[in-house]
Amino acid sequence: MTTGGESVGVAAEALDLLVRRGQTLAVAESLTGGLVAAALTDVPGASRAFRGSVTAYATDVKREVLGVDGGLLAERGPVDAEVAGGLAAGARRLLAADWGLATTGVAGPGPQDGVPAGTVYVAVSRPGSGGVVAQRLRIPGDRAVVRAGSVRAVLALLRDQLIHTVARTGQDTEQNGDDGCLQP
Repeated sequence: MTTGGESVGVAAEALDLLVRRGQTLAVAESLTGGLVAAALTDVPGASRAFRGSVTAYATDVKREVLGVDGGLLAERGPVDAEVAGGLAAGARRLLAADWGLATTGVAGPGPQDGVPAGTVYVAVSRPGSGGVVAQRLRIPGDRAVVRAGSVRAVLALLRDQLIHTVARTGQDTEQNGDDGCLQP
């Protein structure tokens, strides 16, 4: 399965914004199983902003490695907006990045723990105490469609948050010259 040109295009936009600011990104993935990291690393020069990722498929990995609250996981299960936010914040913290991304959900083919296939949560953890933005998605289709749609959605959410942060603060630390470009 490939990540698709559209996802790589959005990844390139987000990485370019991060590089211009001198900021970094970490990712926690569940249902996407590394596809977000693959889309990011398909972009030449991604290492200027992308620190790494954790594929946390098992619930205990979400709790023990990424620090998602065990009570929250027990009460709501892994497919939840707050869990997605905890994953994003955990990746950011664990990998010492400015921004964190996360995906969690049910890719299918059938429901999991009463949650229908195609139910996905994506989240972005912003720098400092900037908080977390989580988004619920309902993506119809087979497993491949749900996973690909999740990748596109989380990368678009990151890009939009990066743009919104610039618009809100009126600041962008764009660098001039070769350092501001993702191409080698």
